[in-house]
Amino acid sequence: MKLKEIRVIAESVGVRSKARRKADLIKAIQIAEGNFDCFASAGEQQCDQPECCWREDCFESAR
Repeated sequence: MKLKEIRVIAESVGVRSKARRKADLIKAIQIAEGNFDCFASAGEQQCDQPECCWREDCFESAR
């Protein structure tokens, strides 16, 4: 997902998106939504959240 799209999501859940790296912004969104801030922590591409909208980017970032 592009950073511009992530910023729109961030603003919609009340997260300030200025001057944040992609991973930090996604983690802040996860917390704001009441989820674990687990982005980019999927070791060996293993994750028990198959419906997560960050899943594809998470696996790429965890490498």
